[in-house]
Amino acid sequence: MKTVILAGGKGTRLKPYSTVFPKPLMPIGDKPILEIIIRQLKSCGLEDIIITVGHLGELIVNFFGDGSKFGVNIKYSREDEPLGTAGGLGLIKKELTDTFLMINGDTLTTLNFTEFVNHHKTSGAIGTIALNKRQFYFDFGVPQLDSSNSIKGYVEKPTFEYLVSMGVYVFEPKVLKYIRVGERLEFPDLVKTLIANGEDVRGFIYDGYWLDIGRPEDYEKANEEIEEVGKMLNIGS
Repeated sequence: MKTVILAGGKGTRLKPYSTVFPKPLMPIGDKPILEIIIRQLKSCGLEDIIITVGHLGELIVNFFGDGSKFGVNIKYSREDEPLGTAGGLGLIKKELTDTFLMINGDTLTTLNFTEFVNHHKTSGAIGTIALNKRQFYFDFGVPQLDSSNSIKGYVEKPTFEYLVSMGVYVFEPKVLKYIRVGERLEFPDLVKTLIANGEDVRGFIYDGYWLDIGRPEDYEKANEEIEEVGKMLNIGS
């Protein structure tokens, strides 16, 4: 089974760090986040990896090579122009002939990829999205109005809870027929297209650890927590 790791973004939210250094090579503790992901995949027996690269991609290629020093097999797909979070799959259609896993290259999570894939396979869905609960604090008072604009209630600085995508997905190869080669496509638009065409897309709610290191504050948090989280990652030394 193949895993596609998306590592071609410019990491604009992580500037100035990502100006001269690709985000997937940003260190969490003593390892780049991309190395942590690769080691997790290896521990799950997922050793056939395709990394999509773009911005400063040569640095990623030079660091990981063919993957042999990590006990995996790595191929690369280069995007000369940014193709979005889903468009890059169009360049590797011939490689993806069976169920495949896809992961954003800035994802730190204790999710067991094997269990996630097995759950997907029993569902019969074309795709499954890993989801995590997030709470958002709204720093304003929120009035509640009726149809005549009379205030019927008032909530002071409420907290809202949402399910958000973790940047980890499993797909059946059938999904590729909805992706045009060389066309920019963002992942939310792909999901909307699948739904509009009657395809079954499922969510997998995971209540364990997950962090997207794409923002400076989350990157700093990951480094603060990696010593404790690392005990749960099974990535070796």
